[in-house]
Amino acid sequence: MLRNYLLIAFRNFQKYKVFSFINITGVAVGMACFLLLALYVKDELSFDRYNTKADRIYRVTRTFLSSEGVATLKLAQLAAPFGPSIKQDFPETEEVVRTAGNDALFRYGDKVFHDENMYFAEPNLFKVFDIGVLNGNPDQALVNPFSVMFSRPMAEKYFGKENPVGKMVRMEDQFDMVVTGVFEPLPIQAHFHPSFLVSFSTLSDERAYGAEQLNNNWVSNNFNTYLLLKPGADPKRMEAAFPAFQDKNIPTEKPSAWSVLNLQKLTDIHLHSHTDSEVEPTSDIRYIILFSAIGLFILFIACINYMNLATARFAGRAKEVGMRKAVGAERTQLISQFLSESFLLVVFALGIALFLVVFSLPALNDFTQKQLSTQNLFEPFFLIILLVVTILTGLVAGSYPAFFLTSFRPMNMLKGEIASTIKSGKLRKILVITQFTIAIVLIISTAIAYSQMRYIQNYRLGYSKEQVLIASDAGDQKTNYETLKHQLIQTGAVNNLGRSSRIPSGRLLDSQEAVAMKGDKMAPVNINLRSLQIDYDFIPAYQIKMAAGRNFSRNYSTDTNMVVLNERAVRLLGWTPEQAIGKTFHYGQSKGQIIGVTQDFHFESLHQQMSAIAMVLNTHNLNWLSIQLKGDIPDAVSKVETVLKRFFPGRPFEYQFLDERFDKLYAREQTQQALFSIFASIAILISCLGLFGLSMFMAEQRTKEIGIRKVLGASVVSLVTLFSKDFLKLVLVAVVIASPIAWYAMQNWLDEFAYRTTIQWWVFVLAGGITALIALFTIGLQSLKVAMLNPVQSLRTE
Repeated sequence: MLRNYLLIAFRNFQKYKVFSFINITGVAVGMACFLLLALYVKDELSFDRYNTKADRIYRVTRTFLSSEGVATLKLAQLAAPFGPSIKQDFPETEEVVRTAGNDALFRYGDKVFHDENMYFAEPNLFKVFDIGVLNGNPDQALVNPFSVMFSRPMAEKYFGKENPVGKMVRMEDQFDMVVTGVFEPLPIQAHFHPSFLVSFSTLSDERAYGAEQLNNNWVSNNFNTYLLLKPGADPKRMEAAFPAFQDKNIPTEKPSAWSVLNLQKLTDIHLHSHTDSEVEPTSDIRYIILFSAIGLFILFIACINYMNLATARFAGRAKEVGMRKAVGAERTQLISQFLSESFLLVVFALGIALFLVVFSLPALNDFTQKQLSTQNLFEPFFLIILLVVTILTGLVAGSYPAFFLTSFRPMNMLKGEIASTIKSGKLRKILVITQFTIAIVLIISTAIAYSQMRYIQNYRLGYSKEQVLIASDAGDQKTNYETLKHQLIQTGAVNNLGRSSRIPSGRLLDSQEAVAMKGDKMAPVNINLRSLQIDYDFIPAYQIKMAAGRNFSRNYSTDTNMVVLNERAVRLLGWTPEQAIGKTFHYGQSKGQIIGVTQDFHFESLHQQMSAIAMVLNTHNLNWLSIQLKGDIPDAVSKVETVLKRFFPGRPFEYQFLDERFDKLYAREQTQQALFSIFASIAILISCLGLFGLSMFMAEQRTKEIGIRKVLGASVVSLVTLFSKDFLKLVLVAVVIASPIAWYAMQNWLDEFAYRTTIQWWVFVLAGGITALIALFTIGLQSLKVAMLNPVQSLRTE
């Protein structure tokens, strides 16, 4: 019997070639999209789960509170003394390990490289995380000061095929380090990726950090602190004890009132962590839910196509089913026949979908910067997904035709009464509206995301970010920066340059205690005032305008104790820019007056509210050099490189452009916008395939009617209009339903930005218009073909 069902299914595929092609194509594209998104989602959900002890590893985070108890800063790092103190005070911790990331300059022989992802790490790192050690003893490799381990790619880069263990390298031209091991790079699905591991004890050297700082500095939060809890330990109980722990150990008054510690599961870092200082960029669980929903929606649209076309086509098969029932076929047998057709079509579609996945995966990897592999499709997890998706798609696509179309009485079928019922197609209309609603939601979302990206790109930041070259200099106190500036400007390729502790597009994570004159006495400032150390030239280099007062000047020796604020800081203090000038103001070590107020400028991403900034003068040990170029950029970069290599001969010339750094701040949103565009296009494509099939079916059903109308004098235009208006009504209903859904979803998305565009009414009109035009083109092709037929031929049609 099953063989008979399959034989009938094959015959029907051959008899209705166009309908079969539309169905198979739609389902194949839908399944391919679903599988691609499933690969992406699985990869995102697997972060850090490769660690065998992942369920017991936690990271400690620290949140700072204002005097009103509002969180002002949430850090993924702690101060150095927290680690040993937690180990001592909480017996449920099996291991506590600290790391501190940075970039570093390494020299081996005549090879000099400035590489990122150097981590100071404690010796027990290998007891907490699964890190494969290729050479060296993991128990001893990070015990002694001035020890370094290389990742395999870095070892090959520096030493070629030589065994690096025991060799000496020089770090930052200060420390002679002995190579004690080589480790395998951590998987892509790790929240951090060290290229070098340096023994944590090296930080005890005063040139690095200092033992005093490691043991007693509770303010400088630079250390990732991970806990491996003992089996059965309760993290909630530990969190409840953290306030008393802080009050006991931190030598200030009631630290738990302004500092909160929390435990964060290792496996939650990638998708659920949104601190101000992540080790590497993280993702968001909301996007995973969104992409999962899109994958399901695309597949659902394809299933709707099959249901629509199968139901419509049944008008021509009603007598067949009626005859089968009349000669004794049971309903279950007819249901099995319809479902076998559905499953056979889905199996064909699955084969094509797998080919599309293999073909598309390199482009998806390039687009998302991942390393997804088709081998993942053959893992047990994905084999189960493939089986479940095939079964569910077959059931969803074939269920309505199978159960609805076999429910009629044989007599009614043989008389042809069912055909008229099916032609009215109320359910088909609902399904068409549903699939176009999904497609229009995606189109509107794409348009709003594009509008927000344009808004960000054109937003006035309050300074110039074009043609600004950023270089990380050595911070060497021996360097004469006045001479450096003079020689750079002499090249004719540089307008100005300035130095700072941090650069725009980065986060302002530093703050100091502020005290201001209020009335006739000094009082603490109760605002979160972020610290930015700059030199004399930073403000003019970025063309930041003054709202009142002046910039730091070489003509005033006392400026080393003065402060420049931005307008936001002044407003929060309750002053106007003019009122602030000359006020006594102490900020950290600067105990002088406010000499200037800059106009507001957006130092950080537009995801954050503008910070209140206190700028203090520093002419030594500033990490960043900002150089404003002019003229031909490649030529200017070459000239800058020549000068910088003369001043820093031991450092490779590495640079970035500020506008590129800003673009990276919104990479996730740009990727999301592009994905919306791609999947909106696919949703429209599949929907229009179904619409084309339906219009072809309706044209066949109304061929004689069209012939009669032509004989009576109807024009081709009037016939196309008559034929198209019913479908366009469905698209219009879909626009009405989709608009509030898309508005609500994108309002929530825009809430992630502190500075955002407004959703314009024309976006909904544009989305509806584009969809209507595409639908009209799809329907028009078929209706025009029928309308152009010779009426005599139309009237002969049965």
